[in-house]
Amino acid sequence: MNLSAITVSFPIDMETYNELNGLCETAEQADLKSYRSVMNLAIAKSYEARGFFVLIYDDAREVLVGAASAVDLMGLNTYEWSILVDPMYRQIGVGEALINVLREAFSARGSEGDLALTVDGAHFGAEFLLKIGYRYSFSEATLEAKAEVATADFSFLMRKFEKKDVDALVEIFTQGFGDTYEESLDLIAFNTSTEGLCLWVAERDGEVIGTITTRKEGDAHWVTAFAVNPKFGGQGIGSEMLAWVKDYVLRSGENSVMLDVEVDNSHALFIYEKNGFMISTQVNYFVFVG
Repeated sequence: MNLSAITVSFPIDMETYNELNGLCETAEQADLKSYRSVMNLAIAKSYEARGFFVLIYDDAREVLVGAASAVDLMGLNTYEWSILVDPMYRQIGVGEALINVLREAFSARGSEGDLALTVDGAHFGAEFLLKIGYRYSFSEATLEAKAEVATADFSFLMRKFEKKDVDALVEIFTQGFGDTYEESLDLIAFNTSTEGLCLWVAERDGEVIGTITTRKEGDAHWVTAFAVNPKFGGQGIGSEMLAWVKDYVLRSGENSVMLDVEVDNSHALFIYEKNGFMISTQVNYFVFVG
């Protein structure tokens, strides 16, 4: 069997996208797991996203049999990556070949770090990562809620971010996420300069009481950087903001709202589930320790 590997950067062409989509479909049918998110298909054709794929083909059949996806989400030259192998090719070393080419690609790009992602319970999992020098770090659950019309008026004005909001958002991010001042500024810059992201601010009586960022992907909107000013905690502001997002997404013509939350954040999970979000998948993250 002759296998060949190539590396292609984002954005990929439609033919390659269709090959990757087909690989995901084949693996999903066999494993009953969803892989499109960890394989970054939603952003693979974007000129703004920084990432690449390693692709392995069976030359005799001219078919894609394995892929690694790596993306630099924050533009800091650190990559989150995952691999996927056709179920028919999982016992012949395709996974190891993908890792080798992936590491070469990281070295060529001067990568300053990486996180390995695996769908919880999937074939490519902890045992393989531990064998090649990674250790478990944390897990995130993807939650989904149906877009719907808000049933009550909101106690705030939701508007797009303006430069005057920087100080207020830095305070919210440093207190709510534990970020440093510089990290908060980086997050604001990323969420206001990246194509597809929209940074929103909830304002009441001239004061910023919360913030949320949305990103459209297909027929859904993803929610990130969701936080409430600690001074207004316990007033139901978070639930109101989630209701606003579901209403906004419905008015935008999409069907659902998606978000990620760390599995050990039981308080956040409780809030989301109380507001109609249900866990759809769990992704486990691993760091390289050598």
